[in-house]
Amino acid sequence: MPVSKILLFYRFTPLADPEAVRLWQRDLCESLGLRGRILISRHGINGTVGGELNAVKKYRRKTLGYAPFADMDVKWSAGSGLDDEGRSVDFPRLSVKVRDEIVSSGAPDELAVTADGVVGGGTPLAPEAVHDLVSERGDDVVFFDGRNAFEAAIGRFRNAVVPSVETTRDFVAELDSGRYDHLKGKPVVTYCTGGIRCEVLSSLMVARGFQEVYQLEGGIVRYGERFGNSGLWDGSLYVFDGRESVTFGADAEVIGSCAGCGAATSGMVNCADDCTRRLVRCDACAGRPLRCPEHAAGARGAVTA
Repeated sequence: MPVSKILLFYRFTPLADPEAVRLWQRDLCESLGLRGRILISRHGINGTVGGELNAVKKYRRKTLGYAPFADMDVKWSAGSGLDDEGRSVDFPRLSVKVRDEIVSSGAPDELAVTADGVVGGGTPLAPEAVHDLVSERGDDVVFFDGRNAFEAAIGRFRNAVVPSVETTRDFVAELDSGRYDHLKGKPVVTYCTGGIRCEVLSSLMVARGFQEVYQLEGGIVRYGERFGNSGLWDGSLYVFDGRESVTFGADAEVIGSCAGCGAATSGMVNCADDCTRRLVRCDACAGRPLRCPEHAAGARGAVTA
């Protein structure tokens, strides 16, 4: 029986001709029947694709055969399944685009990239090294979430700082606000889904005077593969495909709280007013329109007017 797999990957490396890479990647994915999203810029590649196992293996082999991507860290996970044409049901289509950034930082001119990755970023720490740091430094270690705030609603590192941001672009203003200046002398471990956002975030923090910055190498995905639910991670991992969220074992704690009734859940739904905000919602509230705080306030105002 055909097996569905999903790859998550990125690589910061200078690309002389991003458009040529885009055409190659698009044609490669189309020839293999893969779906997903790939962003390419002069700074590298960032993507997630899914499809039948053998097709995904071929994609990985051919992509890593391109010298600038040869040592790219590629993460595997199980897909939800394949449709009648053998294509991933976790992605509606294939999108391969060239952008100014492979992750929107809000400060593209700050980012310097060489073949070794982002210049001036935090020190990469493997999952085991993160545990060593916590063992040595205890409560002084600060976990700093590099994702959108709604992602942390269903899963995060224990006692992590979760900035109130809606997009990665918001981090520059958030850091410049001074809210986290008290952390500049502490060991800060940035983390995100697969490593790309926290690699950029760590460089932004170093540039703003944070003295001891680390980034979780391979992101939450690699940490979960190593420690499952026995480490410092709590809850589910939000993913940007049809699966919505994944866990690192059947015994994962449910830490999300339904915006409608408060029940424990990892389910997510869009704001009923079709804005980009995501809200935690349980199955019992599926028929109930939920709104983000901004639109909920507007709805209350319309009722009382």
